[in-house]
Amino acid sequence: MSTRSTGTKAHEIVERALELSRTDGCVVIADEESSANLRWAGNALTTNGVTRGRTLTVIATVDGAQGTASGVVSRSAVTADEVEPLVRAAEAAAREAGPAEDAQPLVNGVPVSAAFTEAPAETSPEVFASFAPALGEAFATARAGGRELYGFAFHSVTSTYLGTSTGLRLRHDQPTGTLELNAKSPDHTKSAWAGASTRDFRDVDPLALDAGLARRLAWAERRVELPAGRYETLLPPSAVADLMIYQLWSSGARDAAEGRTVFSKPGGGTRVGEKLSPLPLTLRSDPAEPGLESAPFVIAHASGDDASVFDNGLAVSPVEWVREGTLHRLPTTRHSAGLTGLPVSPAGDNLILEGGGDKSLTELVAGTERGLLLTCLWYIREVDPATLLLTGLTRDGVYLVENGEVTGEVTNFRFNESPVDLLGRATEAGRTERTLPREWSDWFTRAAAPSLRIPDFNMSSVSQGV
Repeated sequence: MSTRSTGTKAHEIVERALELSRTDGCVVIADEESSANLRWAGNALTTNGVTRGRTLTVIATVDGAQGTASGVVSRSAVTADEVEPLVRAAEAAAREAGPAEDAQPLVNGVPVSAAFTEAPAETSPEVFASFAPALGEAFATARAGGRELYGFAFHSVTSTYLGTSTGLRLRHDQPTGTLELNAKSPDHTKSAWAGASTRDFRDVDPLALDAGLARRLAWAERRVELPAGRYETLLPPSAVADLMIYQLWSSGARDAAEGRTVFSKPGGGTRVGEKLSPLPLTLRSDPAEPGLESAPFVIAHASGDDASVFDNGLAVSPVEWVREGTLHRLPTTRHSAGLTGLPVSPAGDNLILEGGGDKSLTELVAGTERGLLLTCLWYIREVDPATLLLTGLTRDGVYLVENGEVTGEVTNFRFNESPVDLLGRATEAGRTERTLPREWSDWFTRAAAPSLRIPDFNMSSVSQGV
C-alpha cells in the first residue's frame, strides 16, 4: 500500500505513534518501500511489476524494579486509524515481558535528519530505462548464438523513518538492485550464471554479462568427470563474498566470549588479535563505501544475538573486522560490548574484503597449472559452529583449468569447508570487485571481494546438479 493510499505521511505516522505512547520509552520505525522488477525466460520478457508498501514497527519499553522490559509489534499497511491499536499492543507486550537482558538507555543526542519530513524516495520502471533495451539486445545475441537467457532484475528503495521518545528523528533511503542471469543450452544440460549488485542499474551491462556466459557454455562443450577430493580451486568474488558474509553473521562477540564459536579462545575469551591469514587481507564494513552505501545508524526491528532494539539510532562507523590478516573486531551491541569488554561495533549492511593483489580472475586462471574454477556456491548450511564448518553445493559451472587455460566443464560437487580455515590456507588473492553474493542475495547484496586461490579445497562428494 502506498503512502498516498494511507493518507498519512511517513514522518507524521511516526510522530503520531510517539504522541500516543504511555510507557517509559518508545521507538517507532516506519519503512516505506517501493519495488520494480523484470523477469524473463527463453530470451523473452515474461512479467514485470511495481509494488509499494509500508511497515510500522513500535518498540515500547517499561522500567521496573527488576529492569527494563521491551515489547515489539510490527504491522504492514498501517493507516492513521490503526496506529493507536499498534502502540497499545506493543505496550501490552512490554508489560507482559520480563526484563530485557539487552536493556540500555535509548540513544539520544543525534542531530535530526534534514530530510525527515520529506516524502519517501521511490523507484519505478524508469530505473530500467537504459537496462531494458540492452537486455533486448542480449536476447537477440543469445538467440543468434544458440543459447537461452533466463533471469530477473529487481530494484527497491526503502525509506526508513526512525523516531524515539528521546528526540531522535532519523531517516535513511536505501536503494537495492540485483540482476541474476542464467544462460542455458537449448537442451538445458548446460547452464552458466552471472549476477550483479547495483544501486540504479546504470552500471549493469547485460550484453557484457551474456558474452561471459557464452564463453562459459563454450567451455562446457567438453565434459570431464572428476571424483570427490581436494583440488586447487579458484573461488570467484561471488563465492568468496557468500563465505565471508556467513563468517560475519557467525562472529558475534558474546557467543565467541562464551566459548560457542570458531572465534572463541581456548580457555576463555575471544581470538581478537590472532592471525587468521598469511595474506594481508582486510575484511571491513563502511556505511559510506562508494557504490555500497548503507545505513549510517542502527535500524533494529528486533533484538537478537548481534542486534538490540535499544541501540536504534546508534551510529554505525567504519570498522575493520580483520585487519591485514589479523582478527581485529567482532560485532557487538552496547550490551554485548559491556559483557565482553570489546569496543561497541554494530554490524553494518555491507562487507568488503581487500588487500590482495591486482590480478583479475582471468589472470589467476592463467597462473594455474591444474585446478578448478568455480562459478558460485549454493545451499550453504552450517555443520559445526565450533569450527564454522559449512557445507554446500557448486552450481552453474565448475571448470577444469590446465596449463593456464580452461579445458572443459567438470562435475558439480558438495563441499565442506570453513571460511576461517580458507583464509588461513589461501595462497593468492586477486583484485577486489563489487559482486552479488548468490546464496545470500535476498538478504545481503552490498559486497566486494577478490577471487581467492585455495590449494586444497575440499570437494567432499559429487553432486548431480547442473
